[in-house]
Amino acid sequence: MNIETFNKPAPPNFRGLHPDLPLRTYHRHLPHWRQEGATYAVTFRQADSIPQTHLQALKHWRAIWEQQHPEPRTEIEWKQFAQEITNKTERWIDEGYGSCVFRESKFSRMMSDSLLHFQNQRHFTSCFVVMPNHVHAVMRPMSSFELEDCLQRIKQYVSTHVNKNLKQEGTLWEEESYDRIVRDEDHLWKVVQYIGRNPKKAGIPVAQWVRWIHPDWQAAGWDFHDD
Repeated sequence: MNIETFNKPAPPNFRGLHPDLPLRTYHRHLPHWRQEGATYAVTFRQADSIPQTHLQALKHWRAIWEQQHPEPRTEIEWKQFAQEITNKTERWIDEGYGSCVFRESKFSRMMSDSLLHFQNQRHFTSCFVVMPNHVHAVMRPMSSFELEDCLQRIKQYVSTHVNKNLKQEGTLWEEESYDRIVRDEDHLWKVVQYIGRNPKKAGIPVAQWVRWIHPDWQAAGWDFHDD
C-alpha cells in the first residue's frame, strides 16, 4: 500500500461521511444509511450467486444474532451486523457459484456501459469491477437522486438485455444491494484497493472480469495497485 496516497487531497467528486449532516436509516434484510451528497461503496450480485445451503446457514445465523441483540438495536450493533453479513457473503460470491453471466465479455461490457451511462447526470461512478456473478462499485448519487433509484435503473437495463439475449426469463439480480457510506479518504483507499484486487484474490482469469477507475482519479493519484 502506498502510504503517500493518504497525504494527497481527496479525489474529484468524493465526499465522505459528514459529521454535521443528518443521516437517514432504514432496514430491509440489511440496514442502510443515507446522507445527502455522500459517496457509497456498493456491491450487488446475481440472484443465484450463493448456494441455498449457504443462505440457510445465513438465515440460521441471523436468527441467533437477533436473539442475542433484541430490539431496540443500537447503531453500533447494526453496523457490526452489516459488516458480518458483508464479510460472509463476499467470500461466498467470490467462489463463482451460479450462472455467472458476466464471464462473457459481451455481458461484462454491457454492465460496464450501464454503470457509466448516466455519468454526471444521475450519479458519479468513480470505479468498479465487474466479476462473473457480482459487481463492486464506488458511486455518488447526484443531487435529487437516490442511490436505490440509480442502482435499480442500472440493474433493470442489464437484466432485460441479458434475459433477452439468452432467451430466458426470471430474476437476474438479488433484489437488495449491499452498500455503505465511505467514511473518509483512508476508508476510500481501502475500498478502491479491495475493488481492484478482487479478481486476483478470487482467482478469476483476466478474460472473465472488467474493472475501471475514473481518469480524473488516476490523475490525482488514486488508482488500483496490484502489488
